[in-house]
Amino acid sequence: MKRLLFVILLGIVALSMFSVFAANVKGQQTVDWWSTFRYDTAHTSYSTSAGPTSNTLLWSYTTGNSVDYSSAAVVNGVVYFGSDDHYVYALNAATGVFIWSYKTGNTIDSSPAVADGIVYIGSIDHNVYALNATDGAKIWSYTTGDRVESSPAVVNGVVYVGSDDNKLYALNAQTGTKIWSYSTGNAVVSSPAVVNGVVYVGSEDHNVYAINAQTGQKEWSYSTGDQVDSSPAVANGLVYIGSNDFNVYGLSATTGTKVWSFSTGDEVDSCPAVANGVVYIGSEDYNLYALNAGSGSKMWSYSTGSQIESSPAFADGIVYVGSDDNDIYALNATTGGTVWTYGTTGIVDASPAVANGVVYVGSKDDTMYAFGSITVPQPSPPPVQEFPNQAIDLMLLASTLCTAFAITIAKNKKIMCKI
Repeated sequence: MKRLLFVILLGIVALSMFSVFAANVKGQQTVDWWSTFRYDTAHTSYSTSAGPTSNTLLWSYTTGNSVDYSSAAVVNGVVYFGSDDHYVYALNAATGVFIWSYKTGNTIDSSPAVADGIVYIGSIDHNVYALNATDGAKIWSYTTGDRVESSPAVVNGVVYVGSDDNKLYALNAQTGTKIWSYSTGNAVVSSPAVVNGVVYVGSEDHNVYAINAQTGQKEWSYSTGDQVDSSPAVANGLVYIGSNDFNVYGLSATTGTKVWSFSTGDEVDSCPAVANGVVYIGSEDYNLYALNAGSGSKMWSYSTGSQIESSPAFADGIVYVGSDDNDIYALNATTGGTVWTYGTTGIVDASPAVANGVVYVGSKDDTMYAFGSITVPQPSPPPVQEFPNQAIDLMLLASTLCTAFAITIAKNKKIMCKI
């Protein structure tokens, strides 16, 4: 009986050790990836990743033309983005080493969305593409009636994306088959946000739309004073978006009623980031603004050397944004003070992405830049094994002890344990 109790105790200890170790291994591999334009399908651009506090360059990668408006997606140790050289790129996120590229028929302003092992992206060649995230092989493409500058959002097996043919599309994520389309009065350059079964998007017909994600029927629209190329962010029950009428708007997500507006000195093509009750957004008046998310009142502004079409990203108390003055800025999110800047040799209209301690941002100097250092060992291609050797050893120990336990039980004419 004492021997039986001893074996049972050893088995429990070994299994407990394995459970703790496996949990730690899982925790060590957990990274807050940036899988789509503006971080999530609500477009908050609020990452829980650490952000670099200095302009230390981790790597840079030169393409064949501008990395213009296409902004990076970072998933499972790979960074994906498009270039004006017509190619979609996949690079090792830690080293910048080339993995694959796929050539489309024209320049790429759309930013990729990565979901379920597939990269979705639009091209000026009128197409939306679905590419295998591992090797870049085309899975499908869907042809719209004009350029696709909008960046796709993928929710519940559906790809939502706008086109310059005036339409918002809902496509089957696996096959590319059209589920529905909604026609606006002008080009849909804005990238849709999808929250609680509603698709929010702007149009160059001056309107912001809320469309039922399942049926494609309009729930509401709000008319601004000019075209809306900015993409919405949805948080706190409000839709935040800029307009070329020089204003930033906070609209009720349910009814489209204006809650507040804030006037800047020029057009607002930049898309808002929303974090901790603050809206961060750039304007072509050269400023980045921090606005109270509930009231729209200005908390601070930061002046750069040129217009800001880049959309800010928030991580770890820092706001990252590019400017047409060729610089990339990191600002204190609370005060607007400068944390660091980095000068490229081209306009920075692309929007930063933050993942695993690194900021990724493209420039019209044909380059994708990565700043910072990897904070968590990441599954660089090929992925790390699910359980390291130490975990396997513990599994074997637990299995051996459980077997011994089973034999002991059997000797006492009990049932065998199953492993």
